Amino acid sequence: VLAHFAELLKKPSPENALQNPLRLLRLSPKQAYTFSVAFLGWMVDAIDFFCVAMTTTELAASFDTDPSKVTSAITVTLMLRPIGALVFGVIGDRYGRRIPLMVNLFLFTIIELASGFAQNLPTFVGLRAVYGVLMGGEWGLGNSLAMETLPVESRGIFSGILQQGYAVGNLVAAMLYYAIVPRLGWRALYWISIAPAAVTIVLAYFLEETDAWKQARQSQRSSAKRYHQVALDMLKQHWLRCVYATILMAAMNFLSHGSQDLYPTFLKKQHGFSPKQATIGTVVGNIGAIVGGMFFGYMSGYLGRRRTVVVCVVCGACFIPLWILPSKFGQLLAGAFFMQVFVQGAWGVIPVYLSEISPEGFRATFPGLAYQLGNLIAASASQIEATMGENNPLPELRDGEKVPNYGRVQGILIGIIYCCVF
Repeated sequence: VLAHFAELLKKPSPENALQNPLRLLRLSPKQAYTFSVAFLGWMVDAIDFFCVAMTTTELAASFDTDPSKVTSAITVTLMLRPIGALVFGVIGDRYGRRIPLMVNLFLFTIIELASGFAQNLPTFVGLRAVYGVLMGGEWGLGNSLAMETLPVESRGIFSGILQQGYAVGNLVAAMLYYAIVPRLGWRALYWISIAPAAVTIVLAYFLEETDAWKQARQSQRSSAKRYHQVALDMLKQHWLRCVYATILMAAMNFLSHGSQDLYPTFLKKQHGFSPKQATIGTVVGNIGAIVGGMFFGYMSGYLGRRRTVVVCVVCGACFIPLWILPSKFGQLLAGAFFMQVFVQGAWGVIPVYLSEISPEGFRATFPGLAYQLGNLIAASASQIEATMGENNPLPELRDGEKVPNYGRVQGILIGIIYCCVF
């Protein structure tokens, strides 16, 4: 432990001097196209995922249940993502990234469309369970495509940009919610939100496999060992790294989902703000996420990956009170902005960090599976917050009804997770 803190306090190496970000952003046409498809794949994944978080109150009213019951759909989605990460990761490492990515995007587009036709909560949760498997497969494929294609010196800043495809997806989902749900209802949101995924499938068709995958595949073919034997050898040699990556991703996913998924419901149910104001809160938070992810992804090339995460969690913890305590809308917006700057600033380092610690030949399976196993552990974040908030309401009533105290639960959970990540 002392050695860990000593390393964090060391001055960054002169070799890691800050570089001109504009130079780092220069890519060849092939690199730019591949990265764009990876970014769009993660963005459309997030759009479809956050449709549920945006429409929690509408779904609860439509299915005549409580918001905490509806959040079980989010929990199930997160719990089943490791299955998709394993299945699509193995396929991607063995047979290439392009075709599995296209199949993945096509299938979850069908599930998203079907979600809009669900007539009851069990059907809706079942569809989101299948969607969770598919969502789990996308990140590992897209991340390996991007990180294997990008120049080494540019991976930090583009790692931050890639991960913010998630924030951009959240932002797009919020704008679609504002434009569609008040006029056409929640079902139309699920139907219309498949359009970006359809475009991404077409773009993925023209991708080329990366040179790194071709070399790794050639090495595996020339080996006398079969793929499962190589995988077992990797686990024997790197099992501790696998455990470390899974624990880290569990904490990071608690941080992300605990600070995002229930926040629109917190604004609407606890503070009584309108759907429009909740949408504005989500938009402002995601603007902060994009800024933080890009900035700290870039800074990680100078500070180092782990030191950057520590800076983000220390600064983020300082903004918990502003994030949950004010009653004025403007102050809550400021809290949401700075909270997501630091939450997603820490996340901006994750794609490149997991790629860098991945054993060779497993760059689709290892990062994706570690990420989604962490998601499995953190799957109940929003449901824990919703249930505990409803069971511990505010002392005052509103219109004769109890008001859930989501804010206190969110603040305690995020504070604990910040300490764990540190």
